[in-house]
Amino acid sequence: MKILVIGSGGREHALVWKLCQSSLVSKVWCAPGNGGISQQAECVPANLADISALADLAEKLRIDLTVVGPEQPLVDGITDEFDRGDLRIIGPSRKCAQLEGSKIFAKEFLERHNIPTARVYGVFTSAPDASNAVEHLSYPIVLKADGLCGGKGVLVTESRSQAVDFVDRLLGKREFGSGGGRLLIEEALEGKELSFIVLSDGHGFLPLVPTRDHKRAFDGDLGANTGGMGAYSCEGIVSPAIDAEIRERIVEPTLTALGGNNCAYRGFLYFGLMLTSAGPKVLEFNCRLGDPETQAIVARMDFDLGEVLAAVADENLKVQKLSWSPRASVCVVMASGGYPGGYEIGKEILGLEKAAALPNVSVFHAGTRRERDAYYTSSGRILGVTATGDTLDAARRTAYDAVQRIEFSDRHYRRDIALRGCLVANIGED
Repeated sequence: MKILVIGSGGREHALVWKLCQSSLVSKVWCAPGNGGISQQAECVPANLADISALADLAEKLRIDLTVVGPEQPLVDGITDEFDRGDLRIIGPSRKCAQLEGSKIFAKEFLERHNIPTARVYGVFTSAPDASNAVEHLSYPIVLKADGLCGGKGVLVTESRSQAVDFVDRLLGKREFGSGGGRLLIEEALEGKELSFIVLSDGHGFLPLVPTRDHKRAFDGDLGANTGGMGAYSCEGIVSPAIDAEIRERIVEPTLTALGGNNCAYRGFLYFGLMLTSAGPKVLEFNCRLGDPETQAIVARMDFDLGEVLAAVADENLKVQKLSWSPRASVCVVMASGGYPGGYEIGKEILGLEKAAALPNVSVFHAGTRRERDAYYTSSGRILGVTATGDTLDAARRTAYDAVQRIEFSDRHYRRDIALRGCLVANIGED
C-alpha cells in the first residue's frame, strides 16, 4: 500500500514511524509533515483547511489509504469528501466528528443516551450572563469553549476571579475565535483522568492500550492547559473491572447510539474519562488519536498497523487482533519557553542523534523545521521524547535521560511525567 498521513505534529510522526514498519506498506507520504517526519516519509506541502485539495492530492499520488491525524480536517468533513471520490480514508464522517467539534453537541449526546458524564450548569453566549452565573456556583467548576481551540479552551478552577476572566476572554474579547462562540459550564469531577481510545470500523471496535496525559504546562498539574506535555502507558493502568465498565457503560453505548443515528463511526475515537468514586465518566470526546498519547501507544504496538488500518477501511476489523508489548512507555514533550502562550521559534536543536542512539528511545518531532542536516524549532510543542522499559520507572528514567541530551534555547518540559504512576502499586485503583 501507498499511505498518506495528514498532519504535521508528533502524533503524525509516530504514525509514520509505525506505518513504515508495516510489511504491507511500500511508501508513506505526509502532508505537510515536519522536519523529523521528512527522514522517513516524503513530505508534501498542503493546506489542511482545503479538504478538496487534499482529496486531489491523494488521487494524484494514487494513495491506497489516507490516515488523518488532526481534528480540524475531520470536523470540516474530509472523510465525506474522500468518500465521494471513492478514496479510502481512516476517519469519521463530519456528522460523527461533531463529538469533538462541539462540546455542547457532545454533552447533549451523552445526556440523551444516559452515558455517565458531569452535570451541566449552563450554556452561554453572553459574557454578562455567564459572569453572573459563575458568581453563584459552588466551586470547583469547569468552563469549556464549545468549538476547537487546540486543547486550550478549557478551564478547571476553584477561583471566581479566574472564571470571570475566562468568560471575558472567551465571550467578551473573543480570544478563542470561532471556537469560543458559546460557553459550556459544568461540575468539576474528582478522580483520576484516563485516555481510552478505540478503533472502530463502523460495526465493531478494538480498544488501544489506555494512557494518561498531562495537560497542564507545569509540574504538579499547575499552569494553563496545553495540547499535552507528556503521556504514559503500562500494564495495570486500569483494573480489569474498570476496563469492562468503560466498555459496557461508555464505549458500546456511544458506538451503538452513533450507528442508530445513521452515523456509523469509522476510525479512532478518544474517550477522555474521569475515574470517579461513582465509576468512569466522560469528560470529552476526540474524533482522532490523542497527542502525545499516540507516541506512548505506538511504542507498545506489537502488530502491523498498516494491516489493521486496511481492515478498518474495508470494514473488516473483526478478523484482527491487537497484540501489545508488556513493556511500559513514557513520552515527555519538549516545548518552547512560554508555551502555550507566546514563544519564539527558529532555535537550533542540538543532541537529537545522541538522544535517539539510546536503547529503547524514539524521538518524535512535533514542531521542527529541517535545513539540510540541522533542525530548528517551528512551533510550541517541539519534540515527544519517548522511551520504553520493563517497568514504568525504567521507561521514565530512560525518557528523561534522552531529554537531557537535547538542547535548544529556552526549552521547557515537565519533570514529573509518569511520576505519580511510579509511586503507586496499583495505578487503576489507588
